[in-house]
Amino acid sequence: MRKIYTLTVVTILSIVTFSFTENNTSKVEKSTEKVVFADTLTWKLLGQIDYQKKPDKKYGEVMFPVINPKLKALQGKPVIITGFIIPIDNKNYAISKNVFASCFFCGKSGPETIMGIKFKGDLPKLKTDQYVTLKGTFRYNDNDVEDWIYHVENAVITAGK
Repeated sequence: MRKIYTLTVVTILSIVTFSFTENNTSKVEKSTEKVVFADTLTWKLLGQIDYQKKPDKKYGEVMFPVINPKLKALQGKPVIITGFIIPIDNKNYAISKNVFASCFFCGKSGPETIMGIKFKGDLPKLKTDQYVTLKGTFRYNDNDVEDWIYHVENAVITAGK
């Protein structure tokens, strides 16, 4: 009997507490901040990749990527992606699903978790592991073993500056 009484009191208190909380879902606030769009290209989609052994003149037999149809449809189209900046050298950057310590150079991930970046205009100053959102043109590579599998070209940073 005491359990039923306690349960009833807790239920009534919960109903009363939540009925007086402010409902923020119907409020719309105007903002002068830059609008950030949701990613149109996800790391999950980029990770849906297979590999096929093929001969290569320079390296012998190599595992070449087999790009999935959804990504093939994005070739040359504008995309938005968010990730961590990985400096390659003083003139080249990549965007990664993971921070530098866990990127595929360190053996923690595969090459599908990183994209080469070609920025539109001047090269921005970026820091290792800086979290950014890029907007640019998607390009995949399925035949050059010395190049990234994925690229974002004419890239512009839309968030994370």
